[in-house]
Amino acid sequence: MNRWLMKTEPDCYSIDDLEAKGGPDIWDGCRNYTVRNFMRDQMKPGDLAFLYHSSVSPAGIVGVMRVTTQGYPDPTQFEPSHPAYDPKSPADSPRWYAVDVELIERFPDMVTLADLRSRPELAQMLVLQRGQRLSVMPVKEAEWNAVLEIVRARTP
Repeated sequence: MNRWLMKTEPDCYSIDDLEAKGGPDIWDGCRNYTVRNFMRDQMKPGDLAFLYHSSVSPAGIVGVMRVTTQGYPDPTQFEPSHPAYDPKSPADSPRWYAVDVELIERFPDMVTLADLRSRPELAQMLVLQRGQRLSVMPVKEAEWNAVLEIVRARTP
């Protein structure tokens, strides 16, 4: 099983939006080739992902999701009215991919970027690296466990 961190801006799509779905929902609109490759080639049903709220203060991890599908062509690339529309993406060889995810756990408190930075064992975590802008990135098992330790330490 792979583990991931998936960023979203909560004013576009938040943990509340995912929770309101009551089941799997599409994770779409990613327009980066590295992220596309992760979704197309590496993400598998059953993989787990941290849901990370970005571009807010504070930013941080708000819950855990499960990937429920293999990567598939992102339908928004073909929708002219969608902000992620890509008129150059050929229908017979789609450029962009999506996966479906479902909410597994909503954390009682956000694990903030400051919380992550305060843990020496997370120093190499990709989300903490200077210049790292990917919206989807792998998380090592030890990093995953360290984040969950932070959450569990706060849970009565």
